[in-house]
Amino acid sequence: MVAHPDEPLETAGYDLILQQLIPGYTSLARLAVALLAAGPSAAQQGAAVLVAGCGTGAELLEAVAQRPDWRLTAIDPSAAMLQVAQERLSHAPTIEWRPCTVESLQENGRFAGALSVLVLQSLPDDGSKLAFLTALAQSLQPGGQLVLVDLMRSSLSGLEEQLEAAWLGFQRASGLLASDEQLAPLTQALHPIGLARLTALVNAAGFSDPARIFQALDVEGFLLQRRR
Repeated sequence: MVAHPDEPLETAGYDLILQQLIPGYTSLARLAVALLAAGPSAAQQGAAVLVAGCGTGAELLEAVAQRPDWRLTAIDPSAAMLQVAQERLSHAPTIEWRPCTVESLQENGRFAGALSVLVLQSLPDDGSKLAFLTALAQSLQPGGQLVLVDLMRSSLSGLEEQLEAAWLGFQRASGLLASDEQLAPLTQALHPIGLARLTALVNAAGFSDPARIFQALDVEGFLLQRRR
């Protein structure tokens, strides 16, 4: 579905393209924040929350709106993306901005919760996915939760062609007019995995089994908890 571009598209256009590409995208950030905020750790007043791969700041906007008491740390390896997010969140000066990957964050046990939306899919399953998930688990307090949303490999055998046709139909009905050149950074070099593989990876990283909390075609959301 979407990869993390090295350089952001114009902000409004980037967000609109994602809305036209992904069914339910406009609700993803709101749902992710609401789920994390209802958890036992991040529900606490002034909880420290990590947004891993913050992109242009959609999850941060929702976090500030729903939980202005959270102490947010936003990380992204793309300085250009981070700059766009900072400009959008200029009204929230308390956010800590870090131009880095979660693997280099080195904040063991600091966070009550974390959000990772459409990031894991861009990492190959050559150890990179496991390293990402392990670093996220280590950044959380024991019992801390992660909301993970990602493009998954379809488990609906025999329906692949219909799902692909439905996805294209959704994009046309949404008025997607972006050029192939604009879409290329968002749709190429993706590495989706199936639920069984995701379960193995998150267990190895230190999380409990993934609990599915969202699905729109092949985009799925999961709630994970760091084992105590």
